[in-house]
Amino acid sequence: FPDEYFHIGGDEVKPDHWKSNPDIQKFMVNNNIKDEHDLQAYFNKRILKILQKNNKKMVGWDEILQPEMPKEIVIHSWRGKKALLQASKDGYKVILSNGWYIDLNQSTAFHYTNHPISPDTVLPAEQMANILGGEATMWAEMVTHENVDSRIWPRTAAIAERLWSPNTVNDVQDMYRRLDRISLQLEEVGLLHEKNHLMMLRRLTGGEDIKPLKMLVDILEPVKEYKRHRLGVKYTQYSPYTRTVDASRADAKVARQFNENVDLLIDSRDASAVGRLLSQIDHWKSGLTDLEGVINRNPILHEIRPHAATLAALVEMLPEMITSVSGGKKVNQSQIDKGNELLKNVIPWGQAEMPVLKGFERLLKACAP
Repeated sequence: FPDEYFHIGGDEVKPDHWKSNPDIQKFMVNNNIKDEHDLQAYFNKRILKILQKNNKKMVGWDEILQPEMPKEIVIHSWRGKKALLQASKDGYKVILSNGWYIDLNQSTAFHYTNHPISPDTVLPAEQMANILGGEATMWAEMVTHENVDSRIWPRTAAIAERLWSPNTVNDVQDMYRRLDRISLQLEEVGLLHEKNHLMMLRRLTGGEDIKPLKMLVDILEPVKEYKRHRLGVKYTQYSPYTRTVDASRADAKVARQFNENVDLLIDSRDASAVGRLLSQIDHWKSGLTDLEGVINRNPILHEIRPHAATLAALVEMLPEMITSVSGGKKVNQSQIDKGNELLKNVIPWGQAEMPVLKGFERLLKACAP
């Protein structure tokens, strides 16, 4: 093992088994170890001696930081910037991962604007030197070999740029522009985030034309954070990760661009945004009938039928809302009520969510009487 750093983990230790084990309790008494936290610190110090003997530097999550631990260890912070800054102030080398958990399906912009040190924070040079950098983390409970690349790439390229760039490099739109090209270059070197996405869609359609399904999946994203565990499906290592949510991708580009155009319309009365929005709606409208057929013929897609119905409702309501906002007019209250009713009844069917609803909600408020 050639690397000089050795990560011991050390987080989320549950002491129940230690408390119920008479041999461990006897060991604690004999060694004047007062509680389970001190027992873990004792263990960590034993590990540290072994690593030092082998010329390794010990790395561990926030929990390994105990007052008696030497400054030679490296603290890997999942708790956040407050813990990171305190540990670096206390003289420990630190690495940040909070804000870069890519398995939580956050947007690239979310990760890109997660500065390890806020632009307005001024630290002493000695403390700055203790902040080694950051690491993106990809926990694998909800991925397989088929979609793991789509969960990592291309977002992690933006995290890398964040870490090697000064805080003044912060143009999110320019980042997205360059990321599109980087994504293709990543495919050129063998990554499967683009290829396998299309393969999974073909399987979902039973070999049919994927265009209707892709039209919908392009505006769906997996639910964020840890919500997928809490939405009524019990996952095991034998669960099939071949559903629509598994083929969908974090930070859906079409949905993001739709919401950006809504912002341009409302904030700047950008006439070109109107054209782009109406063109996108026409594209959705033209594919709804074929989408319904594909869903009906493939039972695995039945769980996303409500998403298709939501899209159909948006296609019906959005044109009037967009033209009204563009012309500085309001829409009938009955339309506002209809839109609010739609939003009230939306849930993440199939553990996927539809981020274009954020833009729809903003339009709804902008054209309300």
